[in-house]
Amino acid sequence: MNSIAERTVALLLIPLAALAAEPADHAARMKAGTALFKSTIGPVLKANCLKCHGGEKVRAELSVGSRKSFLKGGESGSVLDLEDPAASRLLKLLRHEEEPRMPAKSAKLDASLVTSFQRWIELGAPYDKPLVEESGKREFAVTDSDRNFWAFQPLAKVKPPVAKGAKTDIDRFIAAKLRQKGLPPNPPASDRAFIRRAYLDLIGLPPTPTQTVRALAQSRAQLVDELLDSPHHGERWARHWLDAARFAESHGFEQDYDRKYAFHYRDFVIKALNADMPFDQFVRWQLAGDEIAPDNPLAMMATGFIGAGVFPTQLTEKEFESARYDELDDIVATLGTSMLGLTLGCARCHDHKYDPVPARDYYAMASVFTTTIRSEIDVELDPEAHARALAEWEKRHAFLVSARDAHVKRPQVQQAFNRWLKTAAGSIQADSIWSVLDISEATSSRNTKLVRQGDGSILATGKTPDRETYTLRARSAATGVQWFRLEAFTDKSFPRKGPGRAGNGNFALSHLKVFVKPVNDAKARRQELKIVSAKATHEQNKGNLSVASSFDKEPSRTGWAVDRGGIGKDQAAVFRFAKPVGYPGGTEFEFQLTFSNNGQHSMGRPRLSLSSEANPPVVVGGGISGALAEALSALKIGKVTQKHRATLFPIFAKSDAAWKKLNDSVQSSLSGKPTPEKTMIQVSSEGFKPTKHHADGRGFPHFYPKTYLLNRGDPGQKQEEMSPGYLQVLMRHQSKPEDWWQSRPEGWRTSYRRFGLANWITDVESGAGNLLARVIVNRLWHHHFGRGIVATPNDFGLQGAAPTHPELLDYLAGRLIAHGWRLKPIHRLIMLSATYGQSSAPGAKQSLADPNNQWLWRFAPRRLEAEIVRDSMLAVSGRLDPKMFGAGTLDPNHRRRSIYFMIKRSRLVPMMQIFDQPEPLVSQGQRPSTTIAPQALFFMNGTQVVDYANAFADRFEDRDLKEAIREIYSHALAREPDADELSDGLQFVASQAAGYDSANARQLALADFCQVVFSLNEFIYQQ
Repeated sequence: MNSIAERTVALLLIPLAALAAEPADHAARMKAGTALFKSTIGPVLKANCLKCHGGEKVRAELSVGSRKSFLKGGESGSVLDLEDPAASRLLKLLRHEEEPRMPAKSAKLDASLVTSFQRWIELGAPYDKPLVEESGKREFAVTDSDRNFWAFQPLAKVKPPVAKGAKTDIDRFIAAKLRQKGLPPNPPASDRAFIRRAYLDLIGLPPTPTQTVRALAQSRAQLVDELLDSPHHGERWARHWLDAARFAESHGFEQDYDRKYAFHYRDFVIKALNADMPFDQFVRWQLAGDEIAPDNPLAMMATGFIGAGVFPTQLTEKEFESARYDELDDIVATLGTSMLGLTLGCARCHDHKYDPVPARDYYAMASVFTTTIRSEIDVELDPEAHARALAEWEKRHAFLVSARDAHVKRPQVQQAFNRWLKTAAGSIQADSIWSVLDISEATSSRNTKLVRQGDGSILATGKTPDRETYTLRARSAATGVQWFRLEAFTDKSFPRKGPGRAGNGNFALSHLKVFVKPVNDAKARRQELKIVSAKATHEQNKGNLSVASSFDKEPSRTGWAVDRGGIGKDQAAVFRFAKPVGYPGGTEFEFQLTFSNNGQHSMGRPRLSLSSEANPPVVVGGGISGALAEALSALKIGKVTQKHRATLFPIFAKSDAAWKKLNDSVQSSLSGKPTPEKTMIQVSSEGFKPTKHHADGRGFPHFYPKTYLLNRGDPGQKQEEMSPGYLQVLMRHQSKPEDWWQSRPEGWRTSYRRFGLANWITDVESGAGNLLARVIVNRLWHHHFGRGIVATPNDFGLQGAAPTHPELLDYLAGRLIAHGWRLKPIHRLIMLSATYGQSSAPGAKQSLADPNNQWLWRFAPRRLEAEIVRDSMLAVSGRLDPKMFGAGTLDPNHRRRSIYFMIKRSRLVPMMQIFDQPEPLVSQGQRPSTTIAPQALFFMNGTQVVDYANAFADRFEDRDLKEAIREIYSHALAREPDADELSDGLQFVASQAAGYDSANARQLALADFCQVVFSLNEFIYQQ
């Protein structure tokens, strides 16, 4: 008798005579208890409990290996109560009266055995000898037997079963199971029913009559392909993923501050699904798009997945660290349920009670995100379009430059220039103290257009943003540079002539940084220069608005401003470096001018100059470019090169009208040079400024540089620092976390920890790729049929449902991987199966045998989600605004698709809630479908429903009543009314019209009829 079952049956036959009498003394009681342990309790513990609690591993810190450890209990306290044995928690677990039910992986113990356990506790719970030799604390060890659970195994190479009459592989799997269960499948659905089903399933909108007619003339394959190519497909299916990703656009909790730029993640999901982005790339970008493809705006948007969870912004200093661990927990838990179908969050406080996920694995996963934070950054949304526009501009600009250069080369022009050179040195007013920099690149963090002017200044044009940073780059051959000058010129385009762009003409330079690197060393890293002092022509005060405050440590509160006497006048400030600077071969300077301590207080027309003098004057104006100074020096000594002639020619040519006209065209072209169109997005990355929120004012650090293994999830009980790692149970071939790590480029902004995670989770050979594929194809199946092959889409663990068709699940997952992880072919495979295309009609015999339709003998009707109910009403009423993407709204009367509602956690849209849209707090794999009175009341009295019904009726105002009713059915239900429905409709409209004292009675009654149609189950159900 070697099997567990045989041993358990034998134990049930053991006489229980020893239990009949109460021993008189302690020794006798212990002797009887020891005999009972030896004969009954010990073998049961060995067979059912020891593997997880004291043998290979110690789950929940509870070991049954010895009496001492058993009496000590686990992380939830003692399970044996010697004073009141009947109250022992162990008995409740064995009777399955409490979670976790024990034994976890075996059938419930027979009641007589539970009685034996109670009697053994009454006798003092003695052991005859320890079941294992215990030496200190045991670590949870994941074993090969853990990996043998179906979800953790490699994908099986499945051959579809033979099934007579089945035309697709999916149907062969389903037909084989139906035959096994003795259930006949339903016949095919009608063409019209299939068309409406497919439209609602793939794009979330009912077909128009024209679309229905066209679809009737097509094959089902043509219809499915057309719908999969629709831009509305992404809008429909993105909502499913956003539920799993717990997407929202606010922080949650009491203050619930908005995340203004979070909507770009929603747009990424729509665009990715429309483009049929390979699912492995879809996942990789959400975890590490900023590391994998940092120049791709969609990859940056994708990281919004990480930061979509809730976060409390009202924190005291004592709550900072625990809040950060809560944030890491949200990330790991969501990754687990949405991508791997595992409840990883259960392992925060202890080893997972059911699945082979040690707490160590959980904290290793959490450490991947140690320094990842939520940030808001500017990105170029369409770099390809900018590149095309730039190429076209460069072509036009080159033509203008060529025309100007041709004029310069004319013999008579060159002769005049040569005569001018002989007297030029004395006529040019040169100021050698300040060398004006020729700015080669000028950009704004908020898309302000910065246009280079003839005097070397940069003119800011267009709308002034609240806050922005100018980045100005230039090269200089000068060495020994000790000072730089920043001039702020006035201009007639500014309020009160400036020199600032604020409404009062002021600016506020809140922070100033200067970086340098050598021109001739491509590998050199830029260095930030320290500024030690400054002087200005005018300061608003000597404190927080002085020139010195532009390089202090309070960039959000202070900054150089020039009100109180300086408005309408050119201003200048000079800044001294701690050490002279200038590399042999040239220096590249980068100046960052930040304007952030007051709204719209940007500088309007800055100019930069350098000086190597010990104490140059603070003056506005004067100065020459370095190139001009060099040319003048060469002119004086008679060594003028072609480069010097090119520098001096524009000064000579001011008197040449033809050249001036050609040059004006060149300069005008320069001002029209395309600049990248940038927009602010929310990302989750490293090295960017964190998103501001209320806790910043109390010093919240946003992240801690190390992640620790915590005892019971308590930041006050740190045990050891964790390094990035993954789930042991999903690591094969003796792999180590380092096998997936990616080398980080020198000086790169991020840690590359998430790059390694992205590699592991999509690795089908040694990592988690097989489970990732199973989970997503199951999600597709779930949303097509209303129930997954695994009925718990977010839980593929031991507590989740077993797959009804495991071979089919592995077949679909294998197909997904083999076809490049693209989802649309799987959609197509499912949609064109006879299983999907069958009738939804109930069957008396089948309903009795399989009431939940888990064997798929019919297509199960199901109510549409809240978003699709609303979108359908908008569509048939002609009110739907098809605009895609962009910021959402909380206005319930907006007319765009419902996916463009802003998801504010404290202000969810009432209609969405009534029809079971989940609260976006945690990952949601499936939505409930409740039937409650407010739903009926919404259709009867809801102002939006009435509005949609009126608009629907207005579409048929000039139609004959019979034709109008037929059209209403055709638009709403994709079919014609039968004779009874037509008759009932005519009678209803006539009856309603009689009750209206209005010249418009017929139309009002028709609107009532439209409202009735909206209220039909057929309208809000997919059948």
